[in-house]
Amino acid sequence: MKVESDLMHNSPGTRRHLLASGAMSMGTLAAAWFAEQEAIADTKKPALERQTFDTLPKQTEKRASADAMISLWMQGGPSHHDMFDPKPLLEKYDGKPFPGEIKYDNAAQASSKVFASPWKFQKRGQCGMELSELIPHTAGIADEICLIRSMRTGVNNHGQSIRALQSGRVVEGRPSLGSWLTYGLGSEADSLPAFMALIDPGQLPVLGVENWSNGWLPSIYQGTVVRPTEPRILDLTPPAHLKGRVQKRALEFLEQLNARHIADHPGQLDLQARIASYQLAARMQTAATEALDLSRETKATQSMYGIGNPATTEYGSRCLIARRLIERGVRFVQVYTANQLWDSHGSIVGNLPKACQKVDQPSAALVKDLKQRGLLDSTVVHWGGEMGRLPVIQNDAGYNKIGRDHNTYGFSMWVAGGGFRAGHVHGTTDEWGHKAQDDVVNHFDYHATLLHLFGLDHESLTFRRSNQDKTLTDGQPGKVVEQLLA
Repeated sequence: MKVESDLMHNSPGTRRHLLASGAMSMGTLAAAWFAEQEAIADTKKPALERQTFDTLPKQTEKRASADAMISLWMQGGPSHHDMFDPKPLLEKYDGKPFPGEIKYDNAAQASSKVFASPWKFQKRGQCGMELSELIPHTAGIADEICLIRSMRTGVNNHGQSIRALQSGRVVEGRPSLGSWLTYGLGSEADSLPAFMALIDPGQLPVLGVENWSNGWLPSIYQGTVVRPTEPRILDLTPPAHLKGRVQKRALEFLEQLNARHIADHPGQLDLQARIASYQLAARMQTAATEALDLSRETKATQSMYGIGNPATTEYGSRCLIARRLIERGVRFVQVYTANQLWDSHGSIVGNLPKACQKVDQPSAALVKDLKQRGLLDSTVVHWGGEMGRLPVIQNDAGYNKIGRDHNTYGFSMWVAGGGFRAGHVHGTTDEWGHKAQDDVVNHFDYHATLLHLFGLDHESLTFRRSNQDKTLTDGQPGKVVEQLLA
């Protein structure tokens, strides 16, 4: 199935059409915009037939297990050796020279000395999944997650590996995963963006806005940033002197101007997306304010996410917001940690426990909360970063200063819900935890599998650009990994 973003994929009488036509007295603009929103990108259609783009819900030819996704993006490279992938051989060779070849990213600080994990592993859950003492709350949901120990991108630096996992290829300028999903599926949210990016207060992740960019897809599919502090969405609430009748009249006048302007410039995607964003912003004044208000949650729920504990309050709040957004029909939410939080080149013994403490309880709470609300079966939760670490010491300057260098050739991440197999460990790295060895999952295999769960085919979800059909996997040999499926 080639996904064309036109109204043939939508039921003609959806709630979204009715609400859009009346929201904030902008009905005329809504009707005009949905009628006139047309693509100028190359397509296989005749040149005079224009393609339309929107975020209305779209049907898929294949049965879908998932209809929403929350990605917990751990930027920097969580150490799989110390959290997810125990290697007894490291203990035997601890401090001794590594007997094979290592691909270092930072040769200046490289060491060939093996570094055994300082933290103990234990079998958890009925499935017996071995997990580190660093992540006790994640251990408590072992029977709900699918742990992939054989991830691989093979591009040994942050930017390239981030692009591989976030947009399918290592080159810049491509649409992000959230943009592809909202392009292919639209959204059930009437008054909220289809794709929302919840950024960390510390710093933007590496590559910044590229993580939620629409690339060369129409700009209507770009992620909307939710800030970590109030106001979480800038310029959403009008000042007191513009509320009520004053704003209503201003919007009616803006509607007239925009309708006239778009009639004079048909097919201009950026203009159409801008008008759509004004429209959505008006509806969001009520919807987003309500969705982002955590005071509506019970104290028990807030406590479950770690809200109230200084170490977990901030990240727990964003995880809880992610659940509230998904409940309200948002298609894709990504929750970011700060730039290089997990980049353990040095002082890993002190820094890694802090990073784990920040996210462990909130991440596990999100999975448990979705399950108790009946949402986990249809919502994919992803936890992971762009790489893992090496089995040897970097910065050999004393125990408290040592770290681990980058490793994109074998690392771990977990997924839960949405049709992924629960309580399952997939794949292995070699006996050193250096390279993925059995049942390797490349980034393009992961993307093919993920789209499959959403009822999409990674080769058929296409966008016509420069006389080529572009896809998320874009000619790479991606395959659906059946062993990951429930």
